[in-house]
Amino acid sequence: MEKKKMLSRSGGGRSAFVSVLAALLCIVIGLVCGYLVLLAINAEHAWADGFVRILKGGFYDAPYGVGRTLANAAPLVMTGLSVAFAFKTGLFNIGAAGQYTLGAYGALYCAIILHLPWYVSLIASAVLGGLWGAIPGLFKAYLNINEVITSIMFNWIGLYLVNEIIYAGGTGPMYDARNTRTLNLRRMEGAEGVTIPDFGLNDMFQTNSTTIAIFLSIVVAILIWVVLDKTTFGYELKAVGLNKNAARYAGINEKKNLVLSMVIAGALAGFGAGLYYLSGVSEWNPLNSTTLPAMGFNGISVALLASSNPIGTIFSALFISHITVGGSFLSTRYYPTEVADLISGIIIYLCAFSMLFRGKIAKLLSGKRADKTGTKEG
Repeated sequence: MEKKKMLSRSGGGRSAFVSVLAALLCIVIGLVCGYLVLLAINAEHAWADGFVRILKGGFYDAPYGVGRTLANAAPLVMTGLSVAFAFKTGLFNIGAAGQYTLGAYGALYCAIILHLPWYVSLIASAVLGGLWGAIPGLFKAYLNINEVITSIMFNWIGLYLVNEIIYAGGTGPMYDARNTRTLNLRRMEGAEGVTIPDFGLNDMFQTNSTTIAIFLSIVVAILIWVVLDKTTFGYELKAVGLNKNAARYAGINEKKNLVLSMVIAGALAGFGAGLYYLSGVSEWNPLNSTTLPAMGFNGISVALLASSNPIGTIFSALFISHITVGGSFLSTRYYPTEVADLISGIIIYLCAFSMLFRGKIAKLLSGKRADKTGTKEG
């Protein structure tokens, strides 16, 4: 029995190691392709003014850049968790952008209109995100309509709905006509306690938006890992994702679990929006009615890069945020700042082949192990 447990642990550890190697391979190939693009655009400045700045990321302008990286990583962890959680339960939550949008509205409404404490606003953002995620879940569970289709449609419904409510013809109570955005939480009257506290992080990183949001996101990631890997509830969710017919035969209510999975995924995305906007990183722009929040879609790349591992999403979110911030430091005389997005896009594309990479790496490691065993026996 003990031998079986040891073999199981070693197998799990090796699988995790192979997944990490596959992710690193995706990153290296993506960076190399990005460098080739920089060479094609402007070979003279490709290294020092291009690639090095992207590699340094926020450290290029430390400590300010590091603070920006952490502020942007917090919502990325949450949207990555949202997509990863759905993946683990056999669903593709491409609706994280819409759930993020509803979460942003919930957080901003509670902060600007109701002047509620930041932790209450965070709960509201998670609740609204969860409710928006429940709709595709209900369609999937009871009508067997693919969640990809419904969640894409509800992305746009959520965006237009929130923009219309906030804008209200330019006279909405949350809308600042001078800046064409929602009111700045740090400058409005009665704003004490509505923003997430920083506990000295803003002074440390010389920013005004680096709060404890990143630590809150890490705590949530650990909780999701515990739920999925250490609880009966998590086992049931994953069982439904692997084979809902077998799960039903085992006595698991697959419809309830499908809906709950999308509710939790939506709540995670909504919570991420709350972390972002209650930290004062930015204000919502209701006039930008043709672009869904990039955080929702970047969550897909975070989840893929992490192989849907909740703990892995922390590191993949930090990496995506790192190169994105690095791209913002590119000299616009030589390169467009979108080069960093191009690199992350290539990495995302390669993540689709991560299963192939994992197979090749596992085979290579198995071959080396067999060679070592053969040498010892000889």
